[in-house]
Amino acid sequence: MQAVNKARLQIHFCVLLWGFTAILGKLISLSALPLVWWRMLLVSGALLLVPRVWRALRAMPVRLRCAYAGIGVLVSLHWLTFYAAIKLSNASVGATCIALGPVFLAFVEPWIARRRFDPRELLLGIAVVPGVALVAGGVPHGMRAGIAVGALSALLVALFGACNKRLAEHGDPLAVTCLELGAGTVFLAALAPLLPHAGPAFPLPGARDALLLLALAFGCTLLPFALVLSALRHVSAFGMQVVTNLEPVYAIVLAIVLLGEQRELDVRFYLGVAVILAAVFAHPLLHRERRRPEHAELLGTAESRGVAD
Repeated sequence: MQAVNKARLQIHFCVLLWGFTAILGKLISLSALPLVWWRMLLVSGALLLVPRVWRALRAMPVRLRCAYAGIGVLVSLHWLTFYAAIKLSNASVGATCIALGPVFLAFVEPWIARRRFDPRELLLGIAVVPGVALVAGGVPHGMRAGIAVGALSALLVALFGACNKRLAEHGDPLAVTCLELGAGTVFLAALAPLLPHAGPAFPLPGARDALLLLALAFGCTLLPFALVLSALRHVSAFGMQVVTNLEPVYAIVLAIVLLGEQRELDVRFYLGVAVILAAVFAHPLLHRERRRPEHAELLGTAESRGVAD
């Protein structure tokens, strides 16, 4: 098999694994706060066992460490709102809301990257509005809070994706990921007393939840990251983004097959998903001429790899 074809298959496999993050978020019985905290702790703890990570962290300037730690706070808030949206609605709705990330990025990135605003990106944002209206009308009334929280999660992924992109070339990807997720773990621990919850903020997961958390942390985060690092040697960042835009599609199909969520949603929801995804796929096509091969994104962007690209 040619290296390029093998790389494309690896990327599709990674996107499939990322599609499982929404499914696992629904299956894990923990609330959003301990779910995210345990996930970040497991991944950052595993990375601290890698000598290369320690060497890169020691070599990193203090100011840069602080910048990455700040991005880690955004990552933790994104994951917190992402899983809260799933708990408030379902996996299909949560995945659809994350598909709004490129739309928010179209407005956020010019501000963060200090470049001129592109009118084509405004058209992209306007094109998504009917899709969001259809999605909202196609879910039960009790799930609409999940849509609002999911939209906030998409805004957060656009913010930290743009920040990560601006600083991506200044640090080793593994070390930066460890720093961001470690900072996010500490931030959530400090935030916990301010959030309402019954019992301990971070309860020990039961055997079933522990297995699902391990699958989420290592199967849906560390493993795809390693595969992406290898695949990006043979495919462009543009090609990567086009494939990763399929993540919401995979998540919705998996939710139908594994969770039977199609019984909770009507045809308007799926029409809205089609409109949103059409805009998402249009985003990289509008900017193909500006794309160039880049390094893999950090683990903090794993569920929205194309958004942060």
